[in-house]
Amino acid sequence: MTILCVRFQLPPMYEAALPGLLGLLEEFTPVVQALPPDGALADLRGAERYFGRTALELASVIRVRALALHGVDCVIGAGPGPMTARMALREAGPGRTRAVAEDEVREFLAGQPVVALPGVGAKTARTLCEYGLDTLGRVAAAPLSTLQRLVGARTGRELHEKAGGVDRGRVVPNAVSRSLAAERPFTRDELDPGRHRRALLSAAEELGARLRALDKVCRGLTLTVRYADRSATTRTRTLLEPTAHSPALTRAAYGLYEALGLQRARVRAVVLRAEGLGPAEQAAHQLTFDPVDEKVRRIEEVADRVRAKFGPHALMPGTLAA
Repeated sequence: MTILCVRFQLPPMYEAALPGLLGLLEEFTPVVQALPPDGALADLRGAERYFGRTALELASVIRVRALALHGVDCVIGAGPGPMTARMALREAGPGRTRAVAEDEVREFLAGQPVVALPGVGAKTARTLCEYGLDTLGRVAAAPLSTLQRLVGARTGRELHEKAGGVDRGRVVPNAVSRSLAAERPFTRDELDPGRHRRALLSAAEELGARLRALDKVCRGLTLTVRYADRSATTRTRTLLEPTAHSPALTRAAYGLYEALGLQRARVRAVVLRAEGLGPAEQAAHQLTFDPVDEKVRRIEEVADRVRAKFGPHALMPGTLAA
């Protein structure tokens, strides 16, 4: 067990603490991959040899330091690879580490639903379940040719390997500063899709305003939906062109949400993240000759000046969309 997947239990709207917590992990290993808004992967292979401690012992030290230095508790999943560590995290409780040893991976995966596997969306899971392949154990036992006929050659091969415990992923160090996030927690577990969409609208407008204030554009958008059972679903979409245009971000956010196919899901929070930030002056914009689009962009400029003068809450969410 050399890979840790750590989720810090940050208070809502307190993502600014994440860089400091990542620095805490980097005291043990330089191989740390941020998983905004509140998590990270850490490869401890070198740390185990350097400190003479196992990954589980180092996980305990990390938890104590996070509490002592930042006042933040965390849940930790540990496994031989990033995929296993992420899945183990789903079963970890506050204050404890869920560890899966290398010789336990196949048994651990066998009873997991197919939707628990990172990268498997609702559509793929629905297709597999229609043919009785509702657990990873059944997927691993199915012939490769059958899976490839159901979900495609490449996806079928990757699915078969992962369900059998083959994890080709690795921890890739990255910079959290190359993204911006807006979180919208609900006061209670929310079932209403209309309220989910209003939260996404508010988050997209916030991201657009922040990007324009920084003279940045983003190349992709990531949506994370957190549920009442502490699980979460994350989906990412590359935008047609880099943008900081709030309506474009809103459309992409709605598309990500609709693709999840949620049915009476008890949602605790939604997090929208702008990925792949770059300078706005270097971004190309496809001219549409659409007077409505041009009008909205001019309204955006006015709204940004209002926010700059009177504060970020000077306009109600949804003003531009209206």
